[in-house]
Amino acid sequence: MLNYTTLDESQVEFYEIAPLDELPEGERLFVQIGMEPIVLFNIAGQIFAIADRCSHDDGPLGEGELEGYTIICPRHGAEFDVRNGKVLQMPAVADIPAYPVKVIEGKIYVGVPR
Repeated sequence: MLNYTTLDESQVEFYEIAPLDELPEGERLFVQIGMEPIVLFNIAGQIFAIADRCSHDDGPLGEGELEGYTIICPRHGAEFDVRNGKVLQMPAVADIPAYPVKVIEGKIYVGVPR
C-alpha cells in the first residue's frame, strides 16, 4: 500500500514539519523524514504530501509542473495525483507514496507508517 493517507492514525507517526505560514497557497516545500524525501503542496488551502521520487526512474518528482492536483515529472512526463499518489500517465506504471497531513495550532504535521 502506498496511499498511507488511508491508514488509521494508530498506524502512523506524525512529524512536525513547519509552521503553516511557511507554505503559502500555490507553493511547495521539500523535506526529508528519515530516508524518505517528501514534497508538500498547498493547493487551494489544502496541504498534500507525496514522495519526492518518480516511480519510473526515481527522479525528483517535486520539481515538476503542477496542474491542479496533478504533478508532472520533469524527466519523462509521468503524471501523479498529489492527493493519493496514483499514477495517471505513463511512462510510470506504479503509484508513489502519499502521506497523511494534519495542521494543528498552525503547524503542519506529516505522518509516515510506523
